[in-house]
Amino acid sequence: MRRSLVRLRSLFRRPSTPVSIAVGYPSHLPSVRSFSSSCSLQSLEMETVDTSKRLSQLRDLMRKHELDVYIVPSEDSHQSEYIAPCDARREYICGFSGSAGTAVITLDKAALATDGRYFNQAAKQLDHNWSLLKQGLEDVPTWQEWTTEQAEGGKVVGVDPTVITASDARKLSETLKKKSHATLVGVSQNLVDAIWSERPARPAEQVMVLSDRYAGKSYLDKLDELRKELQKKKAVGMVVSMLDEVAWLFNLRGNDIPYNPVFFSYAAVTPTSATLYVDSSKISTDVEEHLSSVVQIKPYDALFSDLTGIAEAAATEADLELSKSHPPKLLLSNKSSWALSLGLGGEDKVEESRSPIADAKAIKNQTELEGMRQCHIRDGAALIEFFAWLEEELVVKGSWIDEVQAADKLEEIRSRGQHFKGLSFPTISSTGANAAVIHYSPERGNCSLVDPKAVYLCDSGAQYLDGTTDTTRTLHFTNPTEMEIKAYTLVLKGVIGLDRVVFPKGTTGFAIDAFARQHLWREGLDYRHGTGHGVGSFLNVHEGPIGIGTRAAYSEVSLSIGNVISDEPGYYEDGNFGIRIENMIMAREAKTNHKFGDKPWIGFEHVTLVPMCRKLIDPSLLDKDEIQWLNDYHQEIWEKTNSFFTKDDRTTKWLKRETAPI
Repeated sequence: MRRSLVRLRSLFRRPSTPVSIAVGYPSHLPSVRSFSSSCSLQSLEMETVDTSKRLSQLRDLMRKHELDVYIVPSEDSHQSEYIAPCDARREYICGFSGSAGTAVITLDKAALATDGRYFNQAAKQLDHNWSLLKQGLEDVPTWQEWTTEQAEGGKVVGVDPTVITASDARKLSETLKKKSHATLVGVSQNLVDAIWSERPARPAEQVMVLSDRYAGKSYLDKLDELRKELQKKKAVGMVVSMLDEVAWLFNLRGNDIPYNPVFFSYAAVTPTSATLYVDSSKISTDVEEHLSSVVQIKPYDALFSDLTGIAEAAATEADLELSKSHPPKLLLSNKSSWALSLGLGGEDKVEESRSPIADAKAIKNQTELEGMRQCHIRDGAALIEFFAWLEEELVVKGSWIDEVQAADKLEEIRSRGQHFKGLSFPTISSTGANAAVIHYSPERGNCSLVDPKAVYLCDSGAQYLDGTTDTTRTLHFTNPTEMEIKAYTLVLKGVIGLDRVVFPKGTTGFAIDAFARQHLWREGLDYRHGTGHGVGSFLNVHEGPIGIGTRAAYSEVSLSIGNVISDEPGYYEDGNFGIRIENMIMAREAKTNHKFGDKPWIGFEHVTLVPMCRKLIDPSLLDKDEIQWLNDYHQEIWEKTNSFFTKDDRTTKWLKRETAPI
């Protein structure tokens, strides 16, 4: 039946203007609903890959290398969250396509561990060969614990040392030795690569220069500031492995990883030198002139052969007195690979810590903050136009539009905007039950029609020269249920609560997470994802080290003026509906009547400009201050975006209706 649905849907598919099956509403809807009664419009199954042959091949190699257990993380050699297709090893071996998770394979078992964002998706995509370890649930082992159990009796556990951090490798090695008398070994050949016959080629996209007009600070100034930080830490240099850190440091951008404007590279910085390791084919004359004679360019693959030399050269540059009292060490990010740490001489030669580049990058300068404001105005206008179009197509024209067609239309609208460079992540365009899959990814030819009688959740973002956006809105086009309205309003209260919070300098995202969850908690409800993530400036849409949520990591770094972060509580009922609202907020100094502790107080400025869904709001659940916030917010949206629609009556009418005072 699913094949029939896909085949029928293709008959009505056109690039930008889906064919209307009827005119008028609600008279057309019964014909759509009668079709859905025989084959669901909302719950098409995700594709499941048979991994039996792949696992058999991998186990043959494990035996050859005398391994009892093999670990396949999600990340690439740079610990990237989003990866190039050539590095999707974990997806290849297990079939699960989410961005987070670790696969562990023994000679007769296989398990995938992932977090609450992906429970639903992983359960649908994993085949019979795999067990799902739902991380965070009671009595469910972590992937490290499961690995340790499987390695009991002195077995050998293998991993590619370039795709696991040095700290994770050390902790796992100690646990294996202590609890299972087992050994962790680094295997120089990635075993998944060895069986992946049609592995995509490594990207070779051109690198571009990001003008100081958008960066707000020259790369020379950034290098100077980094060297001062290295001096404070008594480090003689730093090897930079995170791709977004390299891109930010040198004011360069690339296109090697989908949705992330980065390029495969490393960098080495000492008090007197800077080297960029990148394939020469990516480097144009403009980039060479930009870096001039200050930065040496060497081949990407030359880094590991240079590691010993980098360490020796850095030690030579170190102050002699420092060398006697404090052995000189190179700084590595605590997210750097085990292979990189070993190549530089291990713990005796390397100091691992949170990267000073990550800290600096997370605090946006005034140029970057203004860029965020401006790109969100344009991006908000694009989303407003899209939602007005979608409502008319579904409700007035009765068009059949699937989730991918809707996402394509939004991208087409965005692409007309100034400074647009692409999407910042794959658009989550989800209807009905699909909206309950937190990181749902519709696939062309295997997705659902957008049902006007169900919730529609759209989580999307774009890359612009002057900033990065990430916005989620949940809409309903007809008559939402009482529970959908209540859940939406409770989530909205959480968005407002976090938006309005004021806190002293030194407060972490862990400490303020409850402001977003409190209204759901009172009803015994919650959500299994973080409340906020840092956002780059024309860089990765997920950016550390800050975040808001219940994870322990969010208690380690305090929020600072200049941080850009998301505000995105939600609520999900598996098999029914999902609600999420997401705004971007920027940390700024707050004006308070008092200054307890004689230190700055911090609040937030929202920059996302897309109306909330009127049909899903129950005003009786909002207090006076929340209603005032909502009315002020909608007035701001109208004032900043209505000029985009002077010749677009449809969108103007939709915007005026959605931003009218409650």
